[in-house]
Amino acid sequence: MAERGSERGTVTAELAIGLPVVVLVLVAVLTLAAASTAQMRAMDAARAGARAVAIGEQGAAVSAVVARVGGPEAELALAHEGEWVRVTVTRPVAGGWLSGTLRATGTATAWAEP
Repeated sequence: MAERGSERGTVTAELAIGLPVVVLVLVAVLTLAAASTAQMRAMDAARAGARAVAIGEQGAAVSAVVARVGGPEAELALAHEGEWVRVTVTRPVAGGWLSGTLRATGTATAWAEP
């Protein structure tokens, strides 16, 4: 019986140590999921912007397409390289306390119609 009394409070101590670890892993998984979603949206917006440039749309129309696909916080950069145009879209990762520092980037290249 004395042995049983010495184990008193061990569950509370294990919970106090284990719970922060579980919460940290959960935050990491949710941040990774948000980052992958932002990355896919940035890639989709870059592809849509590259298609718009390829069919001859002007800068304002390309920006509208990128904003519609990538969200209003998406930033667009166009780089013309001869007949080719490179569209780069950068957007913040949504949610979490790291959202201001984490950014997702997508790039697409297309041949611009003459």
